[in-house]
Amino acid sequence: MYEYLEGRVVDCGAARLVLEVGGVGYALCVPVGADFGPTRADDRTPTRAWVHLVIREDAQTLYGFPRREERELFRSLLGVRGVGPGVALGLISGLSHSELLDAIASEEPKRLQVVRGVGRKTAEQIVLDLRDKLCVLEALLGTAPSKADREPGQALLNDAIAALVSLDFSEKEARRRVEQAAQLVEGEDLERLLVTALTS
Repeated sequence: MYEYLEGRVVDCGAARLVLEVGGVGYALCVPVGADFGPTRADDRTPTRAWVHLVIREDAQTLYGFPRREERELFRSLLGVRGVGPGVALGLISGLSHSELLDAIASEEPKRLQVVRGVGRKTAEQIVLDLRDKLCVLEALLGTAPSKADREPGQALLNDAIAALVSLDFSEKEARRRVEQAAQLVEGEDLERLLVTALTS
């Protein structure tokens, strides 16, 4: 429904932002410490927030993020069974992107339990559900915390897999195609790798 909102910040708190857009004030729940740029009420610089709307029987809540990539991470967390908006926002607020993805990559759910509301079962479910999407998340966020990412060429493969997933390939199929294509393509050429993966 909403992709982003752009307007003037009229109020902000630790985890809340009010953005005036066309004379309407939108209250957004935001990650603690999120950097939206100038947020003084007297600053006329437009502020953009990438948003996600959660509709429940008793409320409609907008969640806002300074970068689209952070919103996609939030949405990925929402896709995990047992993770609601509050827990997803808490994970993004309480852990850096690298810490979060590294905990998933190393399959150490206990590291996620430092966030309030994340118990053992929820942490294990996050690792279980997101470990196969790890390379896509890493490419999306521009982080490389896992051991695999430190291997030569792995970042290129992750970028290619993420690109195929964005074209509606499943994670499994995207990985299979990219790994096969990598055996046929020499050098660090993402475009050639993608064309080969798409046509082989």
